[in-house]
Amino acid sequence: MRVLTLILALLIVALQYPLWLGKGSWLKAWEVDQELTKQNTENARLKARNASLDAEVKDLKTGYEAIEERARSELGMVKQDEVFFQILEPQQPVSAPAPAAPQASPQTPSGNISKK
Repeated sequence: MRVLTLILALLIVALQYPLWLGKGSWLKAWEVDQELTKQNTENARLKARNASLDAEVKDLKTGYEAIEERARSELGMVKQDEVFFQILEPQQPVSAPAPAAPQASPQTPSGNISKK
Protein backbone atom coordinates (compact mmCIF):
# COMPACT_ATOMS: atom_id res chain seq x y z
CA MET A 1 0.00 0.00 0.00
CA ARG A 2 2.89 2.35 0.74
CA VAL A 3 4.37 1.78 -2.68
CA LEU A 4 1.05 2.58 -4.35
CA THR A 5 0.72 5.82 -2.32
CA LEU A 6 4.27 6.78 -3.24
CA ILE A 7 3.64 6.09 -6.95
CA LEU A 8 0.42 8.14 -6.91
CA ALA A 9 2.19 11.03 -5.14
CA LEU A 10 4.97 11.00 -7.74
CA LEU A 11 2.37 10.90 -10.51
CA ILE A 12 0.60 13.95 -9.06
CA VAL A 13 3.94 15.80 -8.79
CA ALA A 14 4.78 14.88 -12.38
CA LEU A 15 1.41 16.19 -13.56
CA GLN A 16 1.83 19.45 -11.59
CA TYR A 17 5.30 20.20 -12.98
CA PRO A 18 4.13 21.68 -16.34
CA LEU A 19 1.53 23.79 -14.53
CA TRP A 20 4.08 25.51 -12.29
CA LEU A 21 7.42 25.30 -14.12
CA GLY A 22 6.74 24.26 -17.74
CA LYS A 23 6.41 26.20 -20.99
CA GLY A 24 2.89 27.52 -20.32
CA SER A 25 3.26 27.77 -16.54
CA TRP A 26 1.71 30.28 -14.17
CA LEU A 27 5.08 31.96 -13.79
CA LYS A 28 5.38 32.54 -17.54
CA ALA A 29 1.80 33.83 -17.67
CA TRP A 30 2.56 36.28 -14.85
CA GLU A 31 5.72 37.52 -16.62
CA VAL A 32 3.80 38.03 -19.88
CA ASP A 33 1.09 39.91 -17.98
CA GLN A 34 3.72 42.22 -16.46
CA GLU A 35 5.22 42.89 -19.90
CA LEU A 36 1.74 43.57 -21.29
CA THR A 37 1.03 46.10 -18.54
CA LYS A 38 4.34 47.86 -19.18
CA GLN A 39 3.70 47.95 -22.93
CA ASN A 40 0.18 49.33 -22.45
CA THR A 41 1.61 52.14 -20.30
CA GLU A 42 4.20 52.94 -22.97
CA ASN A 43 1.51 52.86 -25.69
CA ALA A 44 -0.66 55.30 -23.74
CA ARG A 45 2.29 57.69 -23.37
CA LEU A 46 3.10 57.48 -27.07
CA LYS A 47 -0.56 57.90 -28.01
CA ALA A 48 -0.73 61.14 -26.00
CA ARG A 49 2.47 62.39 -27.64
CA ASN A 50 1.15 61.53 -31.11
CA ALA A 51 -2.13 63.33 -30.40
CA SER A 52 -0.17 66.43 -29.36
CA LEU A 53 1.96 66.29 -32.50
CA ASP A 54 -1.13 65.71 -34.67
CA ALA A 55 -2.82 68.77 -33.17
CA GLU A 56 0.29 70.84 -33.80
CA VAL A 57 0.47 69.67 -37.44
CA LYS A 58 -3.21 70.49 -38.00
CA ASP A 59 -2.69 73.91 -36.44
CA LEU A 60 0.29 74.59 -38.67
CA LYS A 61 -1.62 73.48 -41.78
CA THR A 62 -4.75 75.54 -41.12
CA GLY A 63 -3.82 78.46 -38.90
CA TYR A 64 -1.41 81.22 -39.83
CA GLU A 65 -1.02 82.33 -36.21
CA ALA A 66 0.99 79.24 -35.31
CA ILE A 67 3.25 79.69 -38.34
CA GLU A 68 3.76 83.35 -37.49
CA GLU A 69 4.50 82.51 -33.87
CA ARG A 70 7.10 79.94 -34.87
CA ALA A 71 8.70 82.28 -37.38
CA ARG A 72 8.98 85.02 -34.76
CA SER A 73 10.19 82.92 -31.84
CA GLU A 74 12.45 80.36 -33.54
CA LEU A 75 13.68 82.23 -36.61
CA GLY A 76 13.57 85.84 -35.36
CA MET A 77 11.53 87.00 -38.36
CA VAL A 78 9.39 90.16 -38.52
CA LYS A 79 6.55 91.21 -40.82
CA GLN A 80 7.01 93.54 -43.74
CA ASP A 81 6.80 97.23 -42.72
CA GLU A 82 7.12 96.21 -39.08
CA VAL A 83 9.67 97.89 -36.81
CA PHE A 84 11.53 95.68 -34.39
CA PHE A 85 12.83 97.17 -31.15
CA GLN A 86 15.27 95.27 -28.99
CA ILE A 87 15.77 96.55 -25.47
CA LEU A 88 19.03 95.52 -23.90
CA GLU A 89 19.58 95.44 -20.17
CA PRO A 90 22.51 97.60 -19.04
CA GLN A 91 25.51 95.42 -18.35
CA GLN A 92 27.47 95.68 -15.15
CA PRO A 93 31.09 96.67 -15.75
CA VAL A 94 33.33 93.68 -15.39
CA SER A 95 36.34 94.42 -13.25
CA ALA A 96 39.61 93.04 -14.56
CA PRO A 97 41.18 90.37 -12.38
CA ALA A 98 44.20 91.52 -10.39
CA PRO A 99 47.51 90.48 -11.95
CA ALA A 100 48.99 87.45 -10.25
CA ALA A 101 52.23 87.89 -8.37
CA PRO A 102 55.23 86.42 -10.21
CA GLN A 103 56.19 83.07 -8.83
CA ALA A 104 59.72 82.45 -7.74
CA SER A 105 61.50 79.85 -9.81
CA PRO A 106 63.68 77.23 -8.19
CA GLN A 107 67.29 78.29 -8.27
CA THR A 108 70.56 76.59 -7.52
CA PRO A 109 72.90 78.03 -4.88
CA SER A 110 74.90 79.80 -7.61
CA GLY A 111 71.80 81.80 -8.64
CA ASN A 112 71.22 79.92 -11.93
CA ILE A 113 67.88 78.38 -12.77
CA SER A 114 67.99 74.65 -12.33
CA LYS A 115 67.37 72.55 -15.44
CA LYS A 116 66.49 68.93 -15.09
